[in-house]
Parts: sequence; C-alpha cells; structure tokens
Amino acid sequence: MVAFAKGQGTGNDFVIIADPDGALELSNEKVAALCDRRFGIGGDGLLRVVRSAAIPEGAAALAEEPAAEWFMDYRNADGSVAEMCGNGIRVFAHYLLRSGLAVLDHGATLPIGTRSGVRDVTRSETGYQVDLGRWRLDGGEPLARAAGLGVPRPGVGIDVGNPHVVVAIASEEELEGLDLSQSPELAPAPENGANIEFVVPSEPLVRDGVGHVQMRVFERGVGETLSCGTGVAATALAVRYWAGPAAPNVWRVDVPGGTLGVRMFAAEDGEHVALSGPAQLVFHGEIDLA
Repeated sequence: MVAFAKGQGTGNDFVIIADPDGALELSNEKVAALCDRRFGIGGDGLLRVVRSAAIPEGAAALAEEPAAEWFMDYRNADGSVAEMCGNGIRVFAHYLLRSGLAVLDHGATLPIGTRSGVRDVTRSETGYQVDLGRWRLDGGEPLARAAGLGVPRPGVGIDVGNPHVVVAIASEEELEGLDLSQSPELAPAPENGANIEFVVPSEPLVRDGVGHVQMRVFERGVGETLSCGTGVAATALAVRYWAGPAAPNVWRVDVPGGTLGVRMFAAEDGEHVALSGPAQLVFHGEIDLA
C-alpha cells in the first residue's frame, strides 16, 4: 500500500504521492488509473514528491539552484509528462510544508525543481505566490475552433514554461456557451500540443489599476478544468499584450474554480510573471498501486 494525498488549488485537483527516493514505478497507464474519477482517486493530474537528487531530471534543477531539494514530477491525467503546473506547484509547496518536508517562513523563498527549471514559491495573502520565470510570445497566432464558438477565432501563443494559446471571446454568454467536452482544434496544430484559454475582458477592463478578465481552459492531456495556473498567467499576458503599453502589470483572473492573481515584474534576465492563489489538502489515504 502507498500513502497518497488529494490537493486542490481553485478547483484544479491533484493526486499527490510522496516518493522521496524515486523508488516507485509510475507508468503512464498507472498515473491515468490513479487520476481516473470513477475507478481511481480522481484528479486533473498527479504530483510526485521526489528529491531532485533522486531522478535524472533533478540534476538540472540542482545545477541551477543547489537548494532545490524537492522536484515536482508533474503528470497530466492521461499519464503524459508536463513541464509545469501553476496550481500544482502551490499545492506541492503546501504539501511539503504540511508534511514537515520543508519550511517556508514569511518573507523566505522555497525553490522547487520542475522540468521548466527551478521555480521560487513564497507565501502570499491568498496562500502562495510562485515566480513562473520569464515568459515569451510563442507559436504565432493560430486559429482556434471549438464547439459552440461559431467561427474560428485567432489566438496568441504564449510560453510560460509550458505552451498556451489564448483566444479572445466576445461576451460572457459566448464564453458560457462553449462546449469544452470536445477538444478544441488549432490550425496550425502545435507540435507538442498546447493548453487553450478562452477569455472575456471584464467591463471595465481595469479597475483601480488592476486588470480583470474571465477565463475557461482546455488543458492538453486532461480536458476542461476548473482552473489552470499557467493558463491564468498566459491569459493575463495576452490581454495586456492586446491592450497595449498603457495596460497594467497586475491582474485578477476569474476561473470557474475561483480567482487567481497575476503580476508581471522586471528581473535581471527579463520580465517575469508571478501567480498567486490558494492551495488546500482535501484528504489522505492509502492505495494499492498494483
């Protein structure tokens, strides 16, 4: 039997398995079975808590930051490997602290290794903030088709450690009318796929210096989720890009599972984007991996 925890951040939920020494064999099929909502524990993905020194991917994290003791081995619900997860890393950090595996004082930073590099987590008023690092425009402006959308809409490709395409929608009614039980299509299709965000700016767009938008998301390897942390960051970046140089660097993004904050700020290696929001452990248990 293997101990597990279930965690969530704004409704984006995860199976969490502690494997400090990297001893467990978690095939794609086994991960998919654990994330199955009818026959398994259920989750949008799986977080394996493993020491950076225990897996090959962790070598790069330790070279970047020797203090990055823990590595977030994140897997999508279908078992496929993903580079990063903005909600997942907050839940990951919360698990480390609640389990006594790490300490994070107010004002201090907890470095966590990921396949996109080391990400620094701090405490925030709403829970935790993670510096997602540098972002970049990526993938041009593919056309997005989705059930209920009517006609294809252009999107903008944004990379925040994993690939996204953000698509502007005309109204809240159009956003609600999307059928994301079916996978949207992108033309041209990204080689490694992408998460697709559909966004509606609020009216007014900016209130008291803070931008405000609503979003729904279809995550590659998962389907529609109640929230996507990196997708929220990509959405705020895309809307700021569309709005022009007068747009703010602080954003509030409403998703079906709640609200997340995004902040863009200058760093030595270029502009970074940070994501803040809650994280919660829902329950613990044991499961037979066989």
